Amino acid sequence: MHALKKRSPLRRVVLASAATVSGLVMLLSLKPHTQPEIAAAPAPAASSGAGSSAGTGGSSSGGSSAGGSSSGSSSGGSASGTRTVTGETVQTRWGPVQVRVTLKGRRITDVTAVSYPSDNPRDQEISSYAIPQLRRETLAAQSARIDSVSGASYTSDGYKQSLQSALDSARL
Repeated sequence: MHALKKRSPLRRVVLASAATVSGLVMLLSLKPHTQPEIAAAPAPAASSGAGSSAGTGGSSSGGSSAGGSSSGSSSGGSASGTRTVTGETVQTRWGPVQVRVTLKGRRITDVTAVSYPSDNPRDQEISSYAIPQLRRETLAAQSARIDSVSGASYTSDGYKQSLQSALDSARL
């Protein structure tokens, strides 16, 4: 009889082991959604209190510490004039979210997402439909009490928190 035609339990063990090792290698080769980052917050920059340049780059790297300790910034001085207030950077699971609000008196006239998750194509896709919807909701509601966008709950929550911090710093 030929050696390959024999029923051998050793042959089954070798094949099962090879299949298990192959499956384990494929599982370990999967890439995570985002690149892990070293948690190092620049403490002196976050506590300086100068907020006019914090987070204005529009990138998703975030310009403040992980706790979102930047107090936001405002320009314009009168209560009835137009002023701009930037909310805190809120760290979400997929990246930082920060909102800038333009106010005329006590009315919200514009909302801009300064930073939002955009590290990969999926983040860009979610943000491209969620951010405009959140902006429309904010302008309609004139407050941070807005509905979350389905499928973008982390971004929506970060947007609402940053928006509320901007409104708080504007004393609305």
